[in-house]
Amino acid sequence: MSYAFTAVIVMAIVTYIPRVLPIAIFRKKIKSKFILSFLSYVPFAVLAAMTFPDILYSTNHLSSALAGMITALILSYFEKGLMTVALCSILVVYLWEIFI
Repeated sequence: MSYAFTAVIVMAIVTYIPRVLPIAIFRKKIKSKFILSFLSYVPFAVLAAMTFPDILYSTNHLSSALAGMITALILSYFEKGLMTVALCSILVVYLWEIFI
C-alpha cells in the first residue's frame, strides 16, 4: 500500500469518527440542562479558538492587530452592526500601519 493511500484512509477515519460517535453515544434526547448549556457554547469556543491566533498574526505588526481587535471588541460591546465593526477595525489597522 502506498503512503498516499494510507494517509487518505487515516484522514477518512479521523474525519468520520467525530461525526458518527455522537450519533452512536447519544441515541436518546439529552435531558441534562448542564450538558445542553455546555454544548450550546461549543460552536463559539471553537470559532474563537480558530480565529483568535489569525487575528494576532494577520498584520505586519502585533500592535496594529491588537488595535484592530480592541476596536472590534469595543464596538461589539456597544452593539454596533457587523459591517460597522468590520470596517472600523480595518480602518484602525490600516491607519495604524501607515502612521506607526
